[in-house]
Amino acid sequence: MSEWQKSDWRNKPRIQMPDYTDQAALNAAEAQLSKYPPLVFAGEARRLKDELAKASRGEAFLLQGGDCAESFAEFSADGIRDTFKVMLQMAMVLTYGAKVPVVKVGRMAGQFAKPRSAPTEVKDGVELPSYRGDIINELDFTPESRIPNPKKMLEAYTQAAATLNLLRAFSTGGYADVHKVHSWTLGFTENEKAERYRDVANRIGDTLDFMAAAGVDSARAHALQTVDFYTSHEALLLEYEEALCRLDSTTGQWLAGSGHMIWIGDRTRQPDGAHVEFCSGVQNPIGLKCGPTTTADDLKVLMSKLNPENEAGRLTLIARFGAGKVGDHLPRLIKAVEEEGANVVWSCDAMHGNTIKSSTGYKTRPFDSVLREVREFFQIHKSEGTVPGGVHFEMTGKDVTECTGGVYAVTDEDLSDRYHTACDPRLNASQALELAFLVAEELSERRNPAAATAKAG
Repeated sequence: MSEWQKSDWRNKPRIQMPDYTDQAALNAAEAQLSKYPPLVFAGEARRLKDELAKASRGEAFLLQGGDCAESFAEFSADGIRDTFKVMLQMAMVLTYGAKVPVVKVGRMAGQFAKPRSAPTEVKDGVELPSYRGDIINELDFTPESRIPNPKKMLEAYTQAAATLNLLRAFSTGGYADVHKVHSWTLGFTENEKAERYRDVANRIGDTLDFMAAAGVDSARAHALQTVDFYTSHEALLLEYEEALCRLDSTTGQWLAGSGHMIWIGDRTRQPDGAHVEFCSGVQNPIGLKCGPTTTADDLKVLMSKLNPENEAGRLTLIARFGAGKVGDHLPRLIKAVEEEGANVVWSCDAMHGNTIKSSTGYKTRPFDSVLREVREFFQIHKSEGTVPGGVHFEMTGKDVTECTGGVYAVTDEDLSDRYHTACDPRLNASQALELAFLVAEELSERRNPAAATAKAG
């Protein structure tokens, strides 16, 4: 078997990728990118793999979240800060519920490309190529805007580098101090609509007070002031991925330098396809979206290709079926994994199977459906005796109105108020934090079945 090369994907069937019309411009953009420093480093990717290995065993829990598709126009330091902030709050609540470390992975600094259900779209009788994310073309519905432009890869790199720079500063510069994070969470629970979550927030506060009284506070404990925060995105635009692929001098292995973790989407997981070929050869942790059409046979082949050494933490299976459908699909995939003796992290993407069209014409996701899918995911893992290792949400730190429901009860009529997403609807900050409290309840009950029985009684 010949040694894997980062361009091998070019010999495989490719889908969900643009056909660039200016080959010279594409070559120039790829050449320029290949000279740039990688955005992430091999040691970071290996550390994330180690942490995900713990999640596969129930010794940690994966929280993966962020934008549906990052936007050039919406890019701002405040936006990065707000999403980072709500993820820290979610992680604190989940840590309290699970009693294990939470692995924090943002859909950030690379989530620029989006698969689409159709190659073209029609408005007022005009048909144009679909918008595929800011790294490829533009949202404006004009023929010029929808032409794939390879120079956008350079702009995406610049934005990703700036995002990572700020995230690293936030992670280590004191912004992530555990007491600050708790004070933000208390602000959420002070509203009477969120009163049911106040008891958990107060118990977290009591724990922090006890630690301080025992001499373990932020001033003395570095771990209470800093966090490890990783980035991830769908590895969809393979020209960009190849250009940032680097050989790790310490191990001799290839690294996808575009992000700590990359994943393969439900539309691009063909075992003999270009995306699986590329991801099979890099050392990063890999995610694999598993939808209703994922067969047990395909999953077995994909696990063999993507994780031939059966490394713990290498492969995360991200289940996305839709509320009410988890029981139809997850058990058979769990069985396939068990039959192979495969090491995987099971994560629940409760967003993508729950998209509907609202009565007011907006694409939305009901909060109750998202929560229902998460609960079904936990219930099935409990009945199968397997580990529910994480959750995966499309969310933002902004006060948008894109998903309905939650304690602040966004309605169909509210959607038009602050509907800012370029692609799919995202949970807003309060919905994301509320979901963390509810997932924490599931995790707590999993660790303490007696409490769950008492609650039910």
